[in-house]
Amino acid sequence: MPLGDVVELKRGYDLPKKKRIAGSVPLVSSSGISDYHAEAKVRGPGVVTGRYGTLGQVYFLRDDFWPLNTTLYVRDFKGNDPRFIAYFLGSLDFSAYSDKAAVPGLNRNHLHQALVRLPPLPEQRAIAHVLGTLDDKIELNRRMNETLEEMARALFKSWFVDFEPVRAKMDGRWRRGESLPGLPAEHYDLFPDRLVPSELGDIPEGWAVKALGELSQKPQYGYTASAKDEPVGPRFLRITDINKKAWIEWDSVPYCEISEKNFDKYRLRRGDVLIARMADPGHGCMIEESVNAVFASYLIRFRPRSEEYAYLLQYWLRSDAYWQLVQERGAGTTRLSLNAKVIGGFPLVVATEPVLDTFAKQISSLRSRVTANTEESHALASQRHALLPRLVSGEVGALLQLTGNACSS
Repeated sequence: MPLGDVVELKRGYDLPKKKRIAGSVPLVSSSGISDYHAEAKVRGPGVVTGRYGTLGQVYFLRDDFWPLNTTLYVRDFKGNDPRFIAYFLGSLDFSAYSDKAAVPGLNRNHLHQALVRLPPLPEQRAIAHVLGTLDDKIELNRRMNETLEEMARALFKSWFVDFEPVRAKMDGRWRRGESLPGLPAEHYDLFPDRLVPSELGDIPEGWAVKALGELSQKPQYGYTASAKDEPVGPRFLRITDINKKAWIEWDSVPYCEISEKNFDKYRLRRGDVLIARMADPGHGCMIEESVNAVFASYLIRFRPRSEEYAYLLQYWLRSDAYWQLVQERGAGTTRLSLNAKVIGGFPLVVATEPVLDTFAKQISSLRSRVTANTEESHALASQRHALLPRLVSGEVGALLQLTGNACSS
């Protein structure tokens, strides 16, 4: 039947930024949820796809939402299962229905004329349940990772920014047999009970101010190569693969060709700290897994002298103090960029070895769960990717029916 007999698609609604009011209603663009607003335009559940910009991406919204002008949304499901329709539209080749213009866009009228095969409603619900169960677990893992990341950042801020354990001892709020949030009473003796002056302000007694370069081996610039989608060599980590993320999604990292000699030179190891020097400088990450990968030329590697330093640096790179240093370095320049000498000179507060060791153990526990969740989500996404076209086309259903008939006979 024509797709227009399955669903009715409608163009989204314009909403300039100056008219947006802070709220909890998602604003959906061609690339997904891009902002939030106080008013909804469409009741959920709903399905949205890009009309301009990112074509072919389909988004399912459980609750009320506002589809922006760059999208098409399903105004009428015509009795079909909304979540199935999201998967169904995601299986279509939208490029065949885009305008032949300088900026390609979906033509709604052409899309409505596309001939499609649609399963009956009970099968739609079964397919949506199978695929939805995978997506729900992926989303649960994502939320869990965000919570774990918030816990890790809060711990770093408490110990290394606010010096809360030290201040608690100074104020008499922390005594033996008692505990502070995230800090068992047995860690009482790890922290001093006074602050002393330093170039970065008052810091705990016995702690020190050191430069990044003092905590790491000689910095190294990355490898220059072209990224490849085909597995022609090791993974090729770039700025876009770490930018503003709390973990690396290795399945989406491309590959590169590299000689054995250069592979040994640029190979990433667990604990390596990488910082972007150009394009979007300052963003960094720590390598948490043993991976077959090298790093690109716009990244600088600072290999920590100890594992404890690695976990400290991992969260220092996300602190306000670090980003203030990045911004100050770019003051007065038209294009912000950093180099190894400048970054290596950035100062930070370094605790005593027992404190660093305890912090590393707690962060390692949180981050190992993040890594496990991320790996599980990659496996689930691969499973969903393999199942989606077979379920929507009816191939899996036909196989199950044949299998059932064979077993009964």
